[in-house]
Amino acid sequence: MTRIRLTVAYEGTEFCGWQVQPADRTVQGELERALLTILGSEVRVHGSGRTDSGVHALGQVVHFDTPDDRPEFPWQRSLNAILPRDVRVLDASPVSGDFHARYGAKAKTYEYCLWHEREFCLPQRRRFVWNCGPVDFARMEAAAGVLMGEHDFAAFQNVGTDVGSTVRTVTDISRHDGLTAHESVWRFTADGFLKQMVRNLVGCLVACGRGKLSVGEVRAILDSGDRTLAPATVPPQGLTLIRVEY
Repeated sequence: MTRIRLTVAYEGTEFCGWQVQPADRTVQGELERALLTILGSEVRVHGSGRTDSGVHALGQVVHFDTPDDRPEFPWQRSLNAILPRDVRVLDASPVSGDFHARYGAKAKTYEYCLWHEREFCLPQRRRFVWNCGPVDFARMEAAAGVLMGEHDFAAFQNVGTDVGSTVRTVTDISRHDGLTAHESVWRFTADGFLKQMVRNLVGCLVACGRGKLSVGEVRAILDSGDRTLAPATVPPQGLTLIRVEY
């Protein structure tokens, strides 16, 4: 068998997440359907991780195995000719048989986009931002400093996924300019993320930016390991998986 690695981008609005489901439209399901059309047999696609309903990707990495008689097949062009317009293959290349999109990942980067104009949100941006209103960036950045480094992030993990450890190392939480003057983009890089961890971290930062939490309270929530003490999970549409490192 030949193992093929794909880099995939998608708009998550119309998807019920990454993972294939019997009755719902998913990114994994669309990729596997396209491969069935090309190969004439079912192929399992393995992703670097599971994005939730409404979450986008610019750099999701996946792999699948195909018979050896197709090593030079134009996978990118062929898949894009079949896939719906909200999914695109950005790159396709053969890799060694020991490459694994999920288990080989060393770090991931997500970005979350906030909209700060209370009176309106541009229609063109509504699927890609959360309108959280005005915030104090200095307070948010101070709270971000507490969350950097190696910690037990149990207080920021939602239920639904079994993991051996809730300890993760966050190497970057930083603010960047958005596409318009009304936006800010918050970038998160870590060696891995727990279920909805980024959305929960954003909720905590925004609570600080609104003056509802102090930096000391963020530290106490982190140390507690108690999910019930942290703010609610923020909406999915502001979140994008940017890249996966191996």
